[in-house]
Amino acid sequence: MEKWECTACGYIYDPELGDPEKGIKPGTPFEDLPDDWVCPQCGVGKELFQKMI
Repeated sequence: MEKWECTACGYIYDPELGDPEKGIKPGTPFEDLPDDWVCPQCGVGKELFQKMI
């Protein structure tokens, strides 16, 4: 699964870990995150994340 990086703060969303504090289960791809999901570190929206190469 592809990891995604927040361009504002550098947080890495790892689909294998999910975001349990916000109810996102491990194994959830970035594309399947709710539209209102925000970076747990700085609060920006999904549009400021970029796929890691």
